[in-house]
Amino acid sequence: MKPFQIHLPGSSRHTVYPKHQAGHIGKQAGHLGSQAIYPGRQHSYLVPPAGAASIPVQNQPGRPAGVPWMPAPPPPLNCPPGLEYLSQIDMILIHQQIELLEVLFSFEGSNVYEIKNSFGQRIYFAAEDTNFCTRNCCGRSRPFTLRITDNVGREVITLERPLRCNCCCCPCCLQEIEIQAPPGVPVGYVTQTWHPCLTKFTIKNQNREDVLKISGPCIVCSCFAGVDFEITSLDEQMVVGRISKHWSGLLREAFTDADNFGIQFPRDLDVKMKAVMIGACFLIDYMFFERTR
Repeated sequence: MKPFQIHLPGSSRHTVYPKHQAGHIGKQAGHLGSQAIYPGRQHSYLVPPAGAASIPVQNQPGRPAGVPWMPAPPPPLNCPPGLEYLSQIDMILIHQQIELLEVLFSFEGSNVYEIKNSFGQRIYFAAEDTNFCTRNCCGRSRPFTLRITDNVGREVITLERPLRCNCCCCPCCLQEIEIQAPPGVPVGYVTQTWHPCLTKFTIKNQNREDVLKISGPCIVCSCFAGVDFEITSLDEQMVVGRISKHWSGLLREAFTDADNFGIQFPRDLDVKMKAVMIGACFLIDYMFFERTR
C-alpha cells in the first residue's frame, strides 16, 4: 500500500504510513523508551522525516565547563526569538531538579527544570515564579507563571496557568495554560477537555482554534512504570507525538516530586506548536505528579 500525504495546521506536509508498513523512530541517547508504532491499535502513526541527527557540540562560550549547551541554529522564517532551538529537534527531555529543603522540611519550593535535547545538551532552564503561600496552600492546583530562559538568561517562553478547580467532576472550570513566545505574545493554549473516565486536553493555536488533542489513561499512576499521553489529530485517528512521564526510581519517586518527562513530535512541526507542547507537559506535571503536602 502506498503512503499518502497529510497536512497539519502550522506545519509542513508529512508522510503517513498504514500501521502494517510504518517504521519506528530510531533510538537515540535519551530516547523515551517507547516506539512510535503500537501493533494492533486502530491508528495510523506519523513518523518524523528521516534525516541525520544533529551532531553534539561543545560548551557555549562563557558558560561553566562541563555543561553542554545546544548552539542556536539559524532561525526559520517568522520564528519567535529563542524558539529557533526547537526547529531542528524531534525530542525534548525535561528534568526537574531536586530541592533538598523540600525533602527535609516538606515545604513546597519553586520548581526548577532543565530542558534538554536527545543528546543531553541543555536548551532551556524553566523556573516557577510563585510565592510561598500560593505553593503551600493551593498545592497542585496553584496558579503559576513559569519562565523559560535560554543559555544567556533571556526569557523566551512564558507559561501562565490561572487558578482553576482541579476536580474532574466540575466541567465548568477546567484547567488551562497559556503559552507566550516571546513573553506577552500568546502562541497557543492547552485546555482540559471534560471526560467522565479519560484524561483529555486540546491544543489550540494563538486564535484558540483546535489543532491537536492529547489523550491520557483513565487512572494516571506512575508506580514502577512510566505514563504516556498521546498527541493525536483532532479525530484521534493519527498519533503525531507523545508526552511521557518516566519512572525515576523508587527513592526519587517516594521522597521527592522531581519528575522526568520526554516529549516527541515531528521534526518539522511549527516551532510555536512545539512550544505549546512544552506547556502541555508542565500542565500535566502540576495536575497529576506534583505531590500534595
